Amino acid sequence: MNQEHDRVLETAAAWLAAGHGVALATVVRTWGSAPRPAGSQLAVREDQAFIGSVSGGCVEGAVIAEALDAIGDGKPRLLTFGVSNEQAWAVGLACGGQIEIFVERID
Repeated sequence: MNQEHDRVLETAAAWLAAGHGVALATVVRTWGSAPRPAGSQLAVREDQAFIGSVSGGCVEGAVIAEALDAIGDGKPRLLTFGVSNEQAWAVGLACGGQIEIFVERID
């Protein structure tokens, strides 16, 4: 893919090799206005360290919290974040958007 993607996966692999719990979040689908394209990734370590981005900062906190839960319970999750066109227009934005992010513990 690209250098950022490679750096996220290399870092996640290094964290795993060092014995850390790690989760990987991946943008799997977008609609309308979305800050990051499908395929964007964020790796999270059990001590809240992270690398990468799935939203340009908009929802990273929520995704990191879900990733930490996934590290703990081993259950993958599909997260959806979005703003309808009506909500976007009400605050002066041209259009709404939605992103879906798959979060899973990696071993």
